[in-house]
Amino acid sequence: MLAARLPSILPPLSPSELLEVSMIASVAGEIRDGALTARRPFRSPHHSASMAALTGGGMRAKPGEISLAHQGVLFLDELPEFDARVLDSLRQPMENGEVAVSRANHRVTYPARFMLIAAMNPCRCGHAYEPGYACKRGRVDRCTSDYQARISGPLMDRIDLRIEVPQVTAADLILPPPAEGSAEVAARVAAARDIQLARYAAAGLPNVRTNAEAPASVLEQIAQPDAAGTKLLRDASETMRLSARGYHRVLRVARTLADLDGSDRIGRLHLAEALSYRALAEDLRSAA
Repeated sequence: MLAARLPSILPPLSPSELLEVSMIASVAGEIRDGALTARRPFRSPHHSASMAALTGGGMRAKPGEISLAHQGVLFLDELPEFDARVLDSLRQPMENGEVAVSRANHRVTYPARFMLIAAMNPCRCGHAYEPGYACKRGRVDRCTSDYQARISGPLMDRIDLRIEVPQVTAADLILPPPAEGSAEVAARVAAARDIQLARYAAAGLPNVRTNAEAPASVLEQIAQPDAAGTKLLRDASETMRLSARGYHRVLRVARTLADLDGSDRIGRLHLAEALSYRALAEDLRSAA
């Protein structure tokens, strides 16, 4: 439910983005009666999807789900149930924002800059963290580690935010709705995106629109933390054994958190929050 509503807080497609999305949809035969929309794409393929369905392929090398999700959201539910080779095929597109589809007679490169949202149960049973639950397959920690280890380390390293979502109780559903709705959140997201767009335009990078697209060399200049944040990042890098990719991804998240706060400088709190989003995956890796 949360993933399906994510496009509602994202800014509408700009004219150039709308053109890119429309061209991909046209090649894939997804446009009906010439109808176009400024709403960002939302794609949610089933976990039985093949590699060709996800990355593109077929006799005419049509774009796959990751290209149809360009400038939008790709939602993968029950992530460990996907074939491991299919999931690992996402690694390169997540890095450079494009995917190459090769066939015997030709090779096509499609844009694929998407926001990946994935969901998974803690174990195959789905009840691992419930109080008093005894797994029929043996020890609960063994059951969870075996299930979660289906996701490769390099793919997990490319996921910036890892959140454990507790089970919603009936009492939670009775509570009144929150005061802040999607419209208020969308306004904050739009303001942060405007800051990023202006930042990279001033740096002579008009094609870079968000922190996620910024080159690492530029990121280290515009995402320099203060002294307290630098010490925290140095200590956390050693404790969590962050890879070079993980280090830069923490900086990207911290820079975005600072933009949401309207802060020019990344502080210790921004880095602490960014690091906390990676802590869950590090715990899972240790358990596996």
